[in-house]
Amino acid sequence: MDRTDAAEDFRPRGARGYDSPAGRIIGYVFTGVWLLYLIGPVVDLFTRHHSALYTWGGLAIIVVFSAIYLILVPNWPKPYRHTLVGLGALAVLAAAACVLYGGSGAVALWIFMGSASGLLVPDRRWAARAVAACIVCYVVFSATGHVSSTDFLSNLLPVLFIGFAMIGLRRQLQLTHELERAREEVAQLAASEERLRLARDMHDLTGQSLSMITLKSELAARLLGRLPGSTERDRVQDEIEQVADVSRQTLRDIREAISGYRRPTLAVEVITARTALASAGIAARDEADLMVLSGTFDPDAEAALAWCLREAVTNVVRHSGAQNCVISLTSRAGAMSLTVRDDGKGLADSAATRAPRDRAGSGLHGMSERLSAVGGTLELRPDLRPGFCLIATVPATPLAPASPAQVTSSSL
Repeated sequence: MDRTDAAEDFRPRGARGYDSPAGRIIGYVFTGVWLLYLIGPVVDLFTRHHSALYTWGGLAIIVVFSAIYLILVPNWPKPYRHTLVGLGALAVLAAAACVLYGGSGAVALWIFMGSASGLLVPDRRWAARAVAACIVCYVVFSATGHVSSTDFLSNLLPVLFIGFAMIGLRRQLQLTHELERAREEVAQLAASEERLRLARDMHDLTGQSLSMITLKSELAARLLGRLPGSTERDRVQDEIEQVADVSRQTLRDIREAISGYRRPTLAVEVITARTALASAGIAARDEADLMVLSGTFDPDAEAALAWCLREAVTNVVRHSGAQNCVISLTSRAGAMSLTVRDDGKGLADSAATRAPRDRAGSGLHGMSERLSAVGGTLELRPDLRPGFCLIATVPATPLAPASPAQVTSSSL
């Protein structure tokens, strides 16, 4: 039998010990111990002077039943592809033993059937129905096989309770697994929060110090430049300028490294955007999909859209003179599109109006580069008459870096 790929491996760490050779051996031994109860029916077959066909037929049923049971039950945490078919084969063998042989030994097979049903049927409701069916079969075959009341009552309690106990055991291990997963997620969130804290502290601590070193170095270099020329002065000035260069480069490297830990998300940026627009007296309207779709697609693509949202809102606040701003996120054809519209000055032809937009050119260029890195595009166009519309589109799944994003704009 092949292991099923679709079956969820819900085993907690204790049950996952079955994957090791020693764990599998222990599982088989523990399961096989309970099969020793079938020695009684085997002894009856050889001591009651039955025909050879009758004896060996009964022995074959018991052996095949035990083999299938020993294959399926120890591997219940991660069942085989045809586990339910094997469970049906066990039921057929138990019914055949009761019909052909009868007696307390044959009906005792339903105890094993109840245990196997409780463990192997994944859905609790169907497992309970399967265990109930085993109880019914035990009662019916005990009556038709003329099992004595003593034997009937002695096996009734195991048939009644073992199957439901196995359902409870399976459910308990599932809950344990869910608890382990929840703990792992909490640990990951805590680690992510700690990384963010370290990145923030590193930026605050080192950024200010390095900026001060750079400023002091530049000031010292300028002061040295005012002194009378000499070889020593030029050498000292050169060294100080190198210190300033190293400080600037180190600060730049730290900011680039920290930016990887401080990856923005749309859910966070839209909250920041509301605050910024409200502070500028601009009525903001954002759609619910911004929060709903955040975190549902490629993190790098979402980070690019989040940076675009931040820059677009900054431009609206600083340069547009708008009264209203609409932010939306749509998903279509395997792509995510962020749209930021305002009813400000738009792309008027006057030089006075175009100048603020030109000053934002470096920001738009940065947006284009970020989108290009994830295979996205940027579109700028007039909107809302007058107004301005920015549309940033990224693929919903990770793609190789595409050609540089095309920034298109047109005037009214």
